[in-house]
Amino acid sequence: MDLINNHLPNELDRDISQHGGNLYQEAKKLGFKANNILDASASVVPFRPPNQLLHYLKQSINSPILRNYPDRNYELLKEAIANWHSIDSDMVLPGNGASELITWSAREASMTGLSSLPAPCFSDYERALRCWGGAYIHIPMRLRWGKDNPQSFAITAESKVMWITNPHNPTGQLWDRESLLPLLEKHDLVICDEAFLPLVPHGEKQSLIPLVSEYKNLIVIRSLTKLFAIAGLRIGYAITSKARLQEWQYLRDPWPINGMAMIAGTMLMSKKELTTKWINKMHRWINSEGQWLYSKLDTLPGIKSHPSSTNFQLIEGEFSLLGLRQELAEKQILIRDCRSFQNLNSNWLRISLQTKSNNRKIFKSMRKILIDN
Repeated sequence: MDLINNHLPNELDRDISQHGGNLYQEAKKLGFKANNILDASASVVPFRPPNQLLHYLKQSINSPILRNYPDRNYELLKEAIANWHSIDSDMVLPGNGASELITWSAREASMTGLSSLPAPCFSDYERALRCWGGAYIHIPMRLRWGKDNPQSFAITAESKVMWITNPHNPTGQLWDRESLLPLLEKHDLVICDEAFLPLVPHGEKQSLIPLVSEYKNLIVIRSLTKLFAIAGLRIGYAITSKARLQEWQYLRDPWPINGMAMIAGTMLMSKKELTTKWINKMHRWINSEGQWLYSKLDTLPGIKSHPSSTNFQLIEGEFSLLGLRQELAEKQILIRDCRSFQNLNSNWLRISLQTKSNNRKIFKSMRKILIDN
């Protein structure tokens, strides 16, 4: 385990700035129109946002929402989120997507001490820690796991701070809440990124949000953008102690969330019937298409498909898969290069679950490339 502190970007052997969803950059490089590309590199649901939300946003354009400054205290949005989770609104802070809140969590972590990052993990945690000169170590995870969910989080580390992603990104493992409880007693700060948890069937049972009022050393981060296909609006929120959030609010930019994002988030978290219906639809889709894609990918020559609880699938090759990724890109299909994840190399790719027809298109294209070659 290497201690990393104040590591400069040009010293890295991995480009941690790379994410999925670089659609316009990839389209320009390939010479295609972005609208003609099937983007399975970003783990956003492949459906149009709920019609009621689209209608509401269209109506809102004609209101003063664009002319007026947004409410700096986000009162309506905070109340809607708090009511959804049955917590105090003082424990909620909306943000410009989960990424902004990861950055503020990293500030907290940097002031607390050494961070442990189970690896592979979302590279944005490293980016955020480097913003504040935070020290961190990578704790290697087993890259073999079973189909059962939830699974026990068996990673231990002697550090002040532990970062958790539940379900884990990029493996898709869902962690059992009971197995996470010892971490809250052991570490001075626990940061749990639950951005994908609402997408997991029965996943809410493993959320740490009900424990925030009891544990002042806990930060939970959520995202609305992946679930509702509104990544362009950038809406996330953090749930933690009131005192911590007051400090973040004092230090951050005055208006990190625009008015349209604010009203969209407020509507989605207030309309329980609409949101519950949408979530149930996503769970049926993941149960059906996730199992289909997993089983089909596992039949491809030289490919091992790993089980996932959520809307992305990690695959491992017996050889470098960069050639496969490039050939798919030339067929206007993008999947995620995993080299930005610590402990993963060119043998790994991540595929975001798509609609039924597009999942079949991805599989058939991969099969043709692998068998023809």
